[in-house]
Amino acid sequence: MTRIIAALAVWLACAGAAAAQHEDERYVPESDPAVLAKLDAWQDIKFGLLMHWGPYSQWGIVESWSICAEDEGWCKRSLADYVEYKRRYEGLQTTFNPVAFDPARWARAARDAGMKYVVFTTKHHDGFAMFDTKYTDYKVTSPATPFHASPKANIAKEIFAAFRAEGFLVGAYFSKPDWHSEDYWWPNFATPDRNVNYDPERYPERWASFVEFTHNQVMELMTDYGRMDILWLDGGWVKRRSREEIERGYAERLRESPSGFVKSRSVNQDIRMDDLVAKARAKQPGLIVVDRAVYGKNQNYLTPENRVPEQPLPYPWESCIISGGGWSFTPDAKYMSGREGVHLLVDIVAKGGNLLLNVAPGPDGTWQQGAYDLLAGIGAWLKVNGEAIYGSRPAAPHADGRLRLTRGKDGSAYFIYLADEKDPAMPAEIRVSSGRPASGARVTLLGSSAALSWRPDGAGFVVTVPERLRAGAPARYAWTIKVSRMQ
Repeated sequence: MTRIIAALAVWLACAGAAAAQHEDERYVPESDPAVLAKLDAWQDIKFGLLMHWGPYSQWGIVESWSICAEDEGWCKRSLADYVEYKRRYEGLQTTFNPVAFDPARWARAARDAGMKYVVFTTKHHDGFAMFDTKYTDYKVTSPATPFHASPKANIAKEIFAAFRAEGFLVGAYFSKPDWHSEDYWWPNFATPDRNVNYDPERYPERWASFVEFTHNQVMELMTDYGRMDILWLDGGWVKRRSREEIERGYAERLRESPSGFVKSRSVNQDIRMDDLVAKARAKQPGLIVVDRAVYGKNQNYLTPENRVPEQPLPYPWESCIISGGGWSFTPDAKYMSGREGVHLLVDIVAKGGNLLLNVAPGPDGTWQQGAYDLLAGIGAWLKVNGEAIYGSRPAAPHADGRLRLTRGKDGSAYFIYLADEKDPAMPAEIRVSSGRPASGARVTLLGSSAALSWRPDGAGFVVTVPERLRAGAPARYAWTIKVSRMQ
């Protein structure tokens, strides 16, 4: 894992919002050989599925955030009375009944799309558990939830089993904050923002109770839900903070607020993450842990949210991206096109990252047709060009005009030409600005076995694409020139 060096850490505090990005340029490499081996395997598979789903899908709103008192335009409540709104929101549990839930169909569609891993929201910030936890009744298997009578009621278990059956690595998204827990949002006090609403140092027993609750729920997932590959933790504000970090956090907030009003506080919330990770790995050896937005050894890969870094990053990373609508279900969502999906994946992989593409199930337990169409388009492209994606690593320069470059572990080089929507035809010549094929190297177009001719051109070379290949292009959206060995 020589690629893993001290560098950039990227995080976005608010799920579901196009909020500011914060980068602290720090990464702590992992030392556990089993984790390093799984990280290498994870970096090879490149393409995964993220799903945000819960009772909030019935309203077609941003997940969880509308019950947070922070004043943000992207999570405005539909009711001016906060107390009544929160009561109605939590009442969604009593009508959540996704009777068309069919995780096997999702798993097949994801497999055919070329996806290789899945991360599912077992619990978001609102605290509703999509698994059969013993530690709260605010869960999908509670008698208060109509779907509890279904044989598929333990939704997380059903999803993990269906995707494992298709050969996927599986990951559990889990929110560290829990806005339903009275040990996090204590009814004795108002809830001014996303943070714990009391001072953990003044009420250490209550905080200790919340930490135990959190550990217990995570350990249920690590113990009762089969092989787990990734623990994907959200809510990066729940972390241990030094006095210096607290003071720096308030200074940053005050710089952004002329009036002195701050939307969210900076609070030390030590959840004993080192202990939790040690216990989780005792049950799941090699577990990849992603403690998002928290600098330290428990963030095994980094997660730019809904964006792609401008340049390759020298450590494990993944862009989590909305495929259509929002993170959670949006009625009549408009999904990205197949071209957009392919180009997004190629650009991320050329920079050394993975793409975790979010699809949001609806309240009845189905995906919208646009999600299936998008995945089918990406899958068709990967069936021809997957060799340039899976198991690849970045090649310098990662971009050359419309080309994106990757390299195979066997020394082969791939030049992926991204077709312009206004000019979708394959060009007669593809020009590479630097580097040349080695003597005796074979130059081909993926999807065809025919050798292509090439000629030197300055510091690079030009590949000629015959008319017969252009007329019957083996794929849409992008084409890949493979060079078996470069000089």
